Amino acid sequence: MTDTEKIRLRLAVPEDVPVLCKLIEASARGLQTEDYTPAQIEGALQTVFGVDSQLIADGTYIVVEAPSKSAKSVQRTNLNPSAAWSIVGCGGWSKRKTLYGSDHWTGRQDTLLDPQRDAAKIRAFFVHPDWARQGVGSKLLQACEDAARAAGFTRFEMGATLTGAKLFGAKGYVAVKPISIPLNNGETLPVMHMEKHD
Repeated sequence: MTDTEKIRLRLAVPEDVPVLCKLIEASARGLQTEDYTPAQIEGALQTVFGVDSQLIADGTYIVVEAPSKSAKSVQRTNLNPSAAWSIVGCGGWSKRKTLYGSDHWTGRQDTLLDPQRDAAKIRAFFVHPDWARQGVGSKLLQACEDAARAAGFTRFEMGATLTGAKLFGAKGYVAVKPISIPLNNGETLPVMHMEKHD
């Protein structure tokens, strides 16, 4: 059984937020050091990176779970089965205008998009460093695109981190233009506006 066969996807719920915050911090600090300086990462964690509770409320944010390290003992004793799983990744899609940013981001635009004219936004992908390059991001992306298609969208766009742009480029997304996001600590975060058409 491959690692991606061991994982499961489900919609995020508000109770996941504390775990998601820790996952996002671990992901940013562990996987983005080749593309961003420590100051950029820390500034982004205070401003742009983080949970967007609107995605959870809209039912468009997905978590990836894998068996916990202690899962075998939990399953053997038939205790709470949900405790046998840990969140190892998250990502979503949005039917709103905001292209990127957490609850702390001030440049939000929560106006609903028109699937006939607008592109769904692929948003807020983070994978735990222990699960990097094991298919978690690919499964998340497929689930997000499938859900957006079911809602009538035929185009997708994102503000991809330089780290994420590598995966998304391999999945058919095309770089449109660079974006420079100002951060609260005086740094700027370069990201890439990317698009994909069905």
